Amino acid sequence: MIDKIFPTPAQALADVADGATVMIGGFGTAGVPNELVEALIARGVGELTIINNNAGNGDHGIGALLAAGRVRKVVCSFPRQADSWHFDRLYRAGQVALELVPQGTLAERIRAAGAGIGGFFTPTGYGTELARDKETRFLDGRWQVFETALHADFALIKAERGDRWGNLTYRMTARNFGPIMAMAARVTVASVHEVVELGKLDPETVVTPGLFVQRVVPVPRQRTQAGGLQVA
Repeated sequence: MIDKIFPTPAQALADVADGATVMIGGFGTAGVPNELVEALIARGVGELTIINNNAGNGDHGIGALLAAGRVRKVVCSFPRQADSWHFDRLYRAGQVALELVPQGTLAERIRAAGAGIGGFFTPTGYGTELARDKETRFLDGRWQVFETALHADFALIKAERGDRWGNLTYRMTARNFGPIMAMAARVTVASVHEVVELGKLDPETVVTPGLFVQRVVPVPRQRTQAGGLQVA
């Protein structure tokens, strides 16, 4: 019987090792699998390469991972914002490396990995520092830059509902990078707010099929200080 349910985040991440490349879903604070990131911090591994849309928010999630000194390199499209102080401090001190990737290019590099494509040409970044040492070609009347696919050892994503086969649905914009990251990693770990019986998910609403998910972790909703539900 196929059953991909793991009781705790710690058990789902027990084989993450030093030096792993980890994709973490989220767009700003929407859709970040905070419970999985907290378990990753508790695991104690370091020298990680983190692939995410940004470089952390405040003292939580990826920000906390950076603050704990576990990250060697960040691959992202938006490293600077008002509350990215941990990344800013570490980068200025030369303690963390940055690979800056335009947002659309980042998404397509992840998608290419999941589709089994080695890379693609895009006009984005041509003539800038981002194109340095990369192959360029004149295609469709424009100079374009060759970008390689982005793979990962692990993808940590957040979904709304899932079943024991790993089929997932998402809540609105919390979906963001989750589906493509699930396809691009060797092991995908998804936190879900609700585990349902097989057949309870309408096939038309399943965004990520279980084929791309190896582990599902039930995570209860967290109540905010105002007493409402955390729904992002």
